[in-house]
Order: sequence, then structure tokens, then C-alpha cells
Amino acid sequence: MTLRVAVVGGGPAGSCAAETLAKAGIETYLFERKLDNAKPCGGAIPLCMVSEFELPPHIIDRRVRKMKMISPSNVEVDIAIENPDEYIGMCRREILDAFLRDRAASLGAQLINGRVLEIKITENGKQPYKIEYSDMSSGGPEGVMKSLEVDLIVGADGFNSVVAKAIDAGDYNYAIAFQERIRIPDEKMKYYEDLAEMYVGNDVSTDFYAWVFPKYDHVAVGTGTMKVHQRDIKKLQAGIRARAHNRIEGGEIIKIEAHPIPEHPRPRRVVGRVALVGDAAGYVTKSSGEGIYFAAKSGRMCAEAIVEFSQGNTRVPTEADLKVYLKRWDKKYGITYTVLDILQRVFYASDATREAFVEMCADKDVQKLTFDSYLYKTVVPANPFIQLKITAKTIGSLLRGNALAP
Repeated sequence: MTLRVAVVGGGPAGSCAAETLAKAGIETYLFERKLDNAKPCGGAIPLCMVSEFELPPHIIDRRVRKMKMISPSNVEVDIAIENPDEYIGMCRREILDAFLRDRAASLGAQLINGRVLEIKITENGKQPYKIEYSDMSSGGPEGVMKSLEVDLIVGADGFNSVVAKAIDAGDYNYAIAFQERIRIPDEKMKYYEDLAEMYVGNDVSTDFYAWVFPKYDHVAVGTGTMKVHQRDIKKLQAGIRARAHNRIEGGEIIKIEAHPIPEHPRPRRVVGRVALVGDAAGYVTKSSGEGIYFAAKSGRMCAEAIVEFSQGNTRVPTEADLKVYLKRWDKKYGITYTVLDILQRVFYASDATREAFVEMCADKDVQKLTFDSYLYKTVVPANPFIQLKITAKTIGSLLRGNALAP
């Protein structure tokens, strides 16, 4: 037999899943509605993703080694990565996504420029799943209606996931990310050559942060929040533009982007022979809002489970097999999501706690622990003395900022 798998969504999650499946000789169909799509995104990726997913140098626009944290009262704390071989990669999603998608296709995945409209599950999933889609390859606005039968489906189609709806995966809370790409004068762009900025305060986000991230020839200026209505996000965007005014003055807006971002995993991520990955599953972290690495990693881990349980393309993996992917995912990253959720609740709760958060970031031990955890996606073991020092520093910062006041 030849296993047939449809991967719906051609972002990092879907493309990395399709690549893994195609490498194993599984008949793989990768659906993407807009091949030139660029999801609104800060575009920061950890160093481990560059090596783990073999990203070539041209994917990385900027190698950020300095981060400036700016408090509600405009106290600035400079954070630097001291190892010259380490950096945070800044990329444009249209470049990254196209590379990953094209690589999957070059390895054998059949790339379909189409919009999945419906997934038909017959006989409680005992028969192949039937995908109804509009083939957009001809260039027409409506496309050509087609269908495809497959044994398994990987849903990597983001926030408004058609796959999630088909399996009644349940909803999740979401944040709104809003971003302007601004081309600033060359002399101002030099300031951001290897520097990114994060701003906190009620004026730029009521429960998250705002950013100025450098790209190839422009900066991305944006904010995110889940506590205001979508129409009010522009007020927060005006806040970050005002705070960063001197550094982006004279810039030209070249693109405006907005997108919902999941705040926690969906209640059901595997149903039958259908699995969700990336944003469709809800794999965006609190506190940092990071999702690119976790999307790519979840796609790969899901596909690896499919390859493993297909036993050399000789059997169709079951729901129980696919749930092994979930167990492995939750075991590996569950604590990360929990810790970052707590950090967001504590440090983004008020301007007082945000002041304490920025103050704490000035500590070198905190900086090293934070960067090591981000760059390599591992729980970095600090010795007991360092752990005690960081705990005391945290409490001290909160007390000095009256953040613990009733």
C-alpha cells in the first residue's frame, strides 16, 4: 500500500510536516491557498531553529545580538548576547515560508495551490477522508472545484482552521497582533543593525508587549493584545509609534498587517486520523508570543509519528497512534507553556509589574538564563545559588515597584 496524507496549510508547520512525510516515501499533498502569503509576525526565530531545520543564510535578514527592554516610564535596559556565534534570527515570513514550502515540494510533496473548503468524514472515519477544494492554480478568482481522498490529514491551516472545524476541535482565546512595516532612513536603520526593541506599558499593550524588530531593509513595528476589541488595536499601535518616534521618524509605511494569534491549545488536537499542528493546534507561547519554531517543530513531530506508526508505509496509523505525538509534545514543551503563562500573568499585569520586569532584566544571570532558554529551547539548569539569586531578585523588583501591593 501507499499511504496518502494531506497537509492543509503551507506555513512552517505544514511545510515541515510535508517534508518529513515526503522524505519517508509517503504520498503527500501540501495545500496552500496563497503562495505569496506573509503572516503578520515579528519574525524572530531561535538559533536552534537555524541548525535544526537547516535554514540557509539568506533566510536570516538580521542577526540580533542586542535587545533593548523599555519600561512604561521609558527606563531602558540593554541586554546583549556575549557569544559572537549566537544570535536571534530575524526573518520575513514570505521568505521563510516559501523556502520551507519549496523544499518540501522538491523532496516529493505535491504542492497544491488550493483552498480547502470541506472535509467529509464517512462511516465515522473508517473510510478515506474526502477533501473538497478549489484549485487556484489557473489564476481565476473562484478556482476549479476538485476533490481528493486521503488516509490521514494534518491540519496546519492556522487560526481559522477548516480542519479544526471539521473535527470539532473546539475554540480557544486569541490575541490580535497588529504590525506596520516601516522603511526608515538609512542612518536610523543603522541603529537597528543588530538590535531589537521591546516596549511594555498600558499605552502600547494592556497585557503583552510592543516591538520594533529589524528586517532586511525596514523595521517591523507592532503590538499585540487579547484584552481590547480589534478596532481598538490601532490605539495601541499609535502608542508604540509615539514611544519609538525618535527612532523611526521619517519612515514610510510599506505594509500593514493584522492577524489573530491563539492563546492556548485547542481542547482536541487529534480526532480520528486527523491531527492539528502549529497555530491550528494553538501552539503559541504566552509572554513571548513565539510561534514559528513551535509550529515547525510540531509539524515535524506529528509527521515523525505518522512515519513511525505507518511501519514502512504498510499500515494506516490510528487515532491512538497520532495521540502519541500529543503525548510527546506535551511532555517536551508542556512546562514551557505553563511557565510562560505564569510569567505573563505576573509581569504584564500592571505598569508596576512591568517596571519590575524590566528592572529584573538588567541582571546578568537573568539575561543568560533567558537567552539560553530562548536560543536552544531547553530548560537550562542553573545552580541552586543562581536560582535563589534570581528568585530574590524577582521578589525584590516587585516589592520596589509596589507591584505586590494589594
